[in-house]
Amino acid sequence: MKILVSGAGAAGLCAGIDLARAGHVVEIVERANHLRVNGSPIDVRGDALETAERMGILDAVLERRITMTERTTFVDRFGAPVASLAMEEINESSDDVELPREDLMLILRQALPEQVDLRFEESIAALAEDGDRVAVTFASGRAAAYDIVVGADGVHSAVRRLVFGPEKEFTEPLGVYVAIGDAPGEVTPGDTRVTEILNLPGLLAGVARYRDKALAIFEFRSGPIDYDHHDQAAQKRILAGAFAGIEDWKVPELLETAQHDPELYFDVLTQIHLPSWHRGRVVLIGDAAHCATPMAGRGTSLALLGAWTLTEELGRHGDDVEAAFSAYEQRQRPHAAAAQEFARGGADLVVPATWEAIEARNARLRAL
Repeated sequence: MKILVSGAGAAGLCAGIDLARAGHVVEIVERANHLRVNGSPIDVRGDALETAERMGILDAVLERRITMTERTTFVDRFGAPVASLAMEEINESSDDVELPREDLMLILRQALPEQVDLRFEESIAALAEDGDRVAVTFASGRAAAYDIVVGADGVHSAVRRLVFGPEKEFTEPLGVYVAIGDAPGEVTPGDTRVTEILNLPGLLAGVARYRDKALAIFEFRSGPIDYDHHDQAAQKRILAGAFAGIEDWKVPELLETAQHDPELYFDVLTQIHLPSWHRGRVVLIGDAAHCATPMAGRGTSLALLGAWTLTEELGRHGDDVEAAFSAYEQRQRPHAAAAQEFARGGADLVVPATWEAIEARNARLRAL
């Protein structure tokens, strides 16, 4: 089949790898002009480890393993340690692997078969199903037809909006905004690589360290904020306002550096809930279908597993696209539901709402 994949994140690249290896003709379009590698390290967990092995990338993943999260220390307003993160709070097993996001993206890009047509600065503007084909008009003005379209374009999926309806109909905000950018200074070989987190009521500011990298991380609780998620200037204003007047620890310098980062990541933590992940010859995978938010730490694993499952079911059902999509969804939904449920308790762990909740969290971690 001729397949269009929208989005070149982890889900999109995995889909490109798996589908092309299965013999399909695959085109991937990506709105940005480069692979998006910014953000905090990610995890490969549970069944996704077996999927990575089947894809032939597990050895490369293991070679790039880091221990950033397990070296997380919570500090007080003066930088003194008050508790350490217990891995049993977040991991499924000791086999879970953490690695830098940029490393995984490089691994996937290198594994992408040469015959896959990867196009940057291109996105879908319109979709129209015509019998056994999907007619696609792109933002560039180009037009083409495909047997199926795979929406792998993230929590703000354009494919989902075009086929299923407005984003707001399927979102459940968790009431927490997150920002990730460069941290001031450099990490030298002699540094301890400890990740430090300061909590104030409803706020988190920290420095995450791994290898020679240091990231500034911010989270804050808030009701809905009206802004354009493509407008980085607006995002930076919101971030500055959330931490305005806070002089504790390293917050002012972290905020200052983040304000000058051209690749700053900013978004509200939002889950996606859809009654169905497919309609006609269009199917969603990854965050576009079932975003659990980074609070779950399972988005990348779901992306690997979902792309593999979809490819398997297309192989099993041949031209019966409806049967393939339904079987994919039946197998993938339990994994997505479990991740979404896990994420609901994440805010209380990492960004408690009150001083009492902060101390209770710290006491529990010290006991562990």
